Amino acid sequence: MLNRPRVVENGNLGPVNSTVVPRYSGAPTFALLPRLDEIEQSGGTAEVKVIGVPFDAGVSYRPGARFGPGHVRQSSRLLRPYNPATDTSPFAQVQVADAGDMAVNPFDIDEAIAAIQADAMELTADGARLMTIGGDHSIALPLLRAAAERAGAPVALLHFDAHLDTWDTYFGAAYTHGTPFRRAAEEGLLVTEAACHVGTRGPLYGRKDREDDARFGFGIVASSDIYRQGADAVAARLGERIGDHPLYISVDIDVLDPAHAPGTGTPEAGGMTSRELLEILRGLRGLNLVGADVVEVAPAYDHAELTGIAAAHVAYDLIGLLGDRP
Repeated sequence: MLNRPRVVENGNLGPVNSTVVPRYSGAPTFALLPRLDEIEQSGGTAEVKVIGVPFDAGVSYRPGARFGPGHVRQSSRLLRPYNPATDTSPFAQVQVADAGDMAVNPFDIDEAIAAIQADAMELTADGARLMTIGGDHSIALPLLRAAAERAGAPVALLHFDAHLDTWDTYFGAAYTHGTPFRRAAEEGLLVTEAACHVGTRGPLYGRKDREDDARFGFGIVASSDIYRQGADAVAARLGERIGDHPLYISVDIDVLDPAHAPGTGTPEAGGMTSRELLEILRGLRGLNLVGADVVEVAPAYDHAELTGIAAAHVAYDLIGLLGDRP
């Protein structure tokens, strides 16, 4: 095997040293991080695990998010160890490793959801937290189930998305990418007074959609609110709502305007900029983040890796939050 020297900081094995090995060379793990088996073989443990879930059988419009994990990894090659925006080195704060992809049944949603939950429980048995790359948004439900079980209590939720994803069914199906947070609320997985949709916009089927969502207790910060109030004010508002609760963050990349993220299944005009999303996430430092996902990257519709690069940077900042424990 070729020698690929890695950055080592605070005793943590980091990315391949890109001053020695070209970034476009070698295996495309997330941010060129070590694989989980490399960490385990060296006698170490990973405190944050990057895991892909290549599943999109829950989509209602354009398919292709099953190829999202590989695309985001490829788009993450240019990420570097130090984040000047937060004055942190995410891969030095904690040991981060790429755990590869889950093997998920592409034909049976119920079986896939059960497998994702079981795999998430296994991956977090040692106390690790997951940074998950999807896949469509239906994967958020089993990940929330695992997060709540590990926390021993319902969790707070920040859901960044153009859509509410609290619809009841599609064509009679209870588990789709438009229903995960309704199911999560019904199952008691969420502290709903500490749950909020962020970046929503676009047409709905009717007023009842908002009425149903309000009945579950979700807050809403619309895309227009972010435009008018600014990222700092929105982050402060969200932090107050979350408080000390264990927090799960779910980011549907379609929360971004199609100008910033064209490669997704259900794009909506009038969305956030990638700068706004990153600044809001950076304003959440100090919260008790226990898990996160970035979903709905569909590379067939991407151009010049715009969507993949945006998703990779979002995941990078989320890893920083996962390592920045209160």
